[in-house]
Amino acid sequence: MAGRGDPPEEQPESPADGEDEYRSLVFDESFVRAARLQEFSAQERMGEHARAVRSLPRRSSHKSPGLATTMVVLVALAFATAVYIGFRQPLPPPLPGRAEPLQATVVPLAPRGAVPGGTPGSLIEHGPAAHFRVGAAGINLPAVRRTDNFSVSQVMAALATAKDFLVESSLNPDVLDGQETGTVKALLDPDQAAEFDLSMEGPAGDGRHPAAGWLVRFDPAHAELADPAIRVFGTLAYSETDASRLEVVADHTFTYAVRPVVNGPQQADGASLFTVHRLLHFRFDRDDLRLHRLELRTAYVQAGPESCSSGTAPALRPLLAGERADPAGPGGTDPYATGTPSGGLCGTLEISPPLGQAPPALRAPAYPGPRLT
Repeated sequence: MAGRGDPPEEQPESPADGEDEYRSLVFDESFVRAARLQEFSAQERMGEHARAVRSLPRRSSHKSPGLATTMVVLVALAFATAVYIGFRQPLPPPLPGRAEPLQATVVPLAPRGAVPGGTPGSLIEHGPAAHFRVGAAGINLPAVRRTDNFSVSQVMAALATAKDFLVESSLNPDVLDGQETGTVKALLDPDQAAEFDLSMEGPAGDGRHPAAGWLVRFDPAHAELADPAIRVFGTLAYSETDASRLEVVADHTFTYAVRPVVNGPQQADGASLFTVHRLLHFRFDRDDLRLHRLELRTAYVQAGPESCSSGTAPALRPLLAGERADPAGPGGTDPYATGTPSGGLCGTLEISPPLGQAPPALRAPAYPGPRLT
């Protein structure tokens, strides 16, 4: 055992041949060139404020071929994903086009003789409208089922809007006496607003702008309601025209008791009946269903008793008790004239049964409309 003064018996830290433990590190030329710092020479360090070392510019490294391949694969995957999403989520369908202009036909019905008069109650009780319901109760909705592309609630929305239009345009007292048109216009597609205004301000017999195609309005200087209980009978039907539209057909007869406008007291038996048959085709797109509005596509209206010359008037002019139709009939039509024909349509009023006889059993009116869904 070694004493205190003797050196330890372990091997010395440095081998006998003079090599140290860093001999495995080789500072070859590539290692030196890769260094980011380089020592200045002795002459460079002698300058004032000279630094001991300087930084070398970063050397560009060669990209491996694997990185480029990876980028190409990623771009291809992104493109394929975009195409897949495009097929799974196609662009929304284009918005429906603008509402088409109204096509309207108004046919005055001229009586063969003098218009019968009486009290409103007796005229209704002994006439063909005796069993009609009063007011909006006569506008009944049909049984509703969904269509291929519209739910029950959407079909109900279309029918309810059509009924509201019929009530406002045929039963509203303010509309009937010419004081109000805004409630009817509010239910129309905005694309038809200008056409509606033109029909109210300057009606014409061109098939697009007769006032009676849009609503029932009496000449306030000529006739007024003798009884607010208007009798109504008719049907509503609906169908799907395509994947984006519903169509509703309204076929209703409205019977009004009217009397002349006079300054003095009215005669109790001075009333007469005035009947308007309206066959209306409504169209609804999805925006219309959501916004409670409609597009009035066609209107076929028969109204009487009236003179044949009343077809293009701004308001209906009923022939009142004791009056007769204008013997001149409708105006002549020149087939050699260009432009919109000036002649009008006119029919003969035939009431079956005549007033005073028992009315027939009620039957839903027939019309060339879509079948019930």
